[in-house]
Amino acid sequence: MLGLKLPTDPRWVNLAEMRLEDILTDHAYCEQKAATSCISLIQGFPDKARLVKELAPIVTEEWGHFRLVLRELEKRDLKLGFQRKDEYVNALLKFQQKGGSRENSLLERLLTFALIEARSCERFRLLSLYINEEPLKEFYHGFMVSEAGHYRLFIDLAKHYAGEDIAKARWQEYLNHEAKIMQDLSLRGDRMH
Repeated sequence: MLGLKLPTDPRWVNLAEMRLEDILTDHAYCEQKAATSCISLIQGFPDKARLVKELAPIVTEEWGHFRLVLRELEKRDLKLGFQRKDEYVNALLKFQQKGGSRENSLLERLLTFALIEARSCERFRLLSLYINEEPLKEFYHGFMVSEAGHYRLFIDLAKHYAGEDIAKARWQEYLNHEAKIMQDLSLRGDRMH
């Protein structure tokens, strides 16, 4: 469904489980950044009525996710650490085409966000299936379902505003590039991506 060209190495779940405080911290900041990214899109494209209408509730949902992860940290007597540089997202941002039309900028941002959501969905699925602790399986299953919906929404918005053919062609380029990014990144259990 997600179209990712390179699946996550299954060992990632074991590494994440050994670094639970770090992975929860990174997850919290990912949710926070997702909320601010949606706000940024709304601010940059207030004339796109469908985008504003469909992203406004996502802002609330993502912020709620941030709070859920904070609650999970607190429940486990773990601390929210400092935000770290996200090499995966930064590599995707470098791939964005710059300097084109406003519509092209919107397409690039929507596809970047769709890809982040797709990879997050895939990672949450792995955690929901293979992490040893049953309550965490349920915790991550909820996030997986949510991220799948967000991924689909960003793809649908990209097709709506850029046209299906243009969005699909560029999406394939993103998927191919993302596979190279995943190959180049070292396998780390302290990062969601």
